[in-house]
Amino acid sequence: MSHHHSHNQKSETSEKNLFITIALNIFITIVQIIGGIISGSLSLISDAMHNFSDAVAIVITYIALRLSKRPKTPKYTFGLKRAEIIAAVLNASTLIIISFFLIREAIERLYNPNEITGSLMLIVAVVGFIPNVIGALLLKKGSEKNLNIRAAYFHLVSDAISSIAIIIGAVFIIAYKVYWIDPVLTILIALYILVEAYKILKESIDILMMSNTEEINLEEIKSFVEKIPGVKNIHHIHLWKLNDNDTHFEAHIEVEDMRVSKTSEIQKIITAELHNRYEINHTTLQFECELCNEFDILAHH
Repeated sequence: MSHHHSHNQKSETSEKNLFITIALNIFITIVQIIGGIISGSLSLISDAMHNFSDAVAIVITYIALRLSKRPKTPKYTFGLKRAEIIAAVLNASTLIIISFFLIREAIERLYNPNEITGSLMLIVAVVGFIPNVIGALLLKKGSEKNLNIRAAYFHLVSDAISSIAIIIGAVFIIAYKVYWIDPVLTILIALYILVEAYKILKESIDILMMSNTEEINLEEIKSFVEKIPGVKNIHHIHLWKLNDNDTHFEAHIEVEDMRVSKTSEIQKIITAELHNRYEINHTTLQFECELCNEFDILAHH
């Protein structure tokens, strides 16, 4: 029971931190867009877009966290846990689109550079940097356990990095009037966003496609299960992740003719092994005796 309580407290902390982070991000976005337009700096506007996408990302993360806690219903027997994964897909896709847009704008700027007010650019970049660091620190703990919060956390870290880049760029513009540094920074920021977003997108889609994401070795499972006394074979295995914390496993177990109570002992052994070795936390086993005639690890129908 105490474990349950601490888990609840932890997710409430995450929710509160997400909420603070959303407010910070919306604040930075407004400051940077105004600053970018007045100073003529595209990298500030690109950072503002980045921040805005963060605010959106974190709103999605927040809603998804709430949804995933909803109780299971006869219609949604798994609850709404996949909401988080769908959120991560939407999130990462938006970032990819924004990145391409920024790269295109920056390339145009390289051909037609404009004058930039370096001092204003510097002030706005510093204003943007501080809340990003605070936000990242608030989400760091929650990001270790949750793909969705990790996406939001990475957004913030990348924002902080791009703010540093813009601060350095602003210093160069003030000192040497090198205006081309602004679109170059924009391109670098956008490429960084692209790479991170692609990773999150790929992992999320793998989960949605019910893939064996950790590449758990099925032959390994087969060999330890078939060494258990009384077990003839294991077949028709399905293995999938519901979200980044829930791994499900189901299989048929062919046993010698035995009492039902004996199969319960076998089930305990298998469940414990799967949990200890691969952190599989939902195991469904169908025991049978001379029922199936195909014994492939994977079902054919």
